Amino acid sequence: MPAKNFDNLQPHILCKKGGIAKNVILPGDPGRVLRIAKLLDGGKEISFNREFRVFTGKYKNIPITICSTGIGGPSTAIAIEELVALGAENFIRVGSCGANQTKIKIGDLIISDSVVREDHTCLDYVPLQYPAIADPDIFQTMKKASEILKFKYYSGTTVTVDALYSKKTKETKEFWKNFNTLAQDMEAGTVLTLARIKGVKAGVVLLVVDQEAEKNIRQKIAKYSVEAQSGKGDLVKMENRASLVALETFVLMSKNKK
Repeated sequence: MPAKNFDNLQPHILCKKGGIAKNVILPGDPGRVLRIAKLLDGGKEISFNREFRVFTGKYKNIPITICSTGIGGPSTAIAIEELVALGAENFIRVGSCGANQTKIKIGDLIISDSVVREDHTCLDYVPLQYPAIADPDIFQTMKKASEILKFKYYSGTTVTVDALYSKKTKETKEFWKNFNTLAQDMEAGTVLTLARIKGVKAGVVLLVVDQEAEKNIRQKIAKYSVEAQSGKGDLVKMENRASLVALETFVLMSKNKK
């Protein structure tokens, strides 16, 4: 039996050059990869290993790769490192978040222009003082895409944390909401920081799945998870709006290059 050729095969996402588009959407959930893929014109699953599910297709004739990152910074960093090694240039995280302000409701979209890094993965790459900032072209184009689509959104600073259930994370949220941060997630800081130091572009669009004033946050997240597994429900429909913002952003960026 002939030995397999492992040259240039990325060890975690199990992809080679030629299978990855320059434009990449980064959800956390492998299941969301398939839900976003339904919005594409054809394509195929390239690989599925651990938390990394990779699908490449086209949207309005623009090649798009979707790669799940799992939850948190460490696996997100692995995905970005390996995607960049294969030629990816533009990244948009499409994820979920909890709102930090009472004016922001479930189903609203958040477009991050910057992230407070309360996570720790990036400390293995840069000092704490290094900022996590969205690429200005992607950020402005995401806002334009949202307006064209007539989707309600907020833009500004968000917070990235490591531990969803820890007491310190709750304290962190209470602290940073006083500085008008909009929401809290677990991956955006890693996406923006790694993209900047790797010389590629990145942005973030998040769907609000729990609201700052809610008391039963675990129940809200559980409801979203169950709906996501079935592919039905209000939050899954809302999720499509975040995905469409990312897809239309890549279309507008492609037009701007011509």
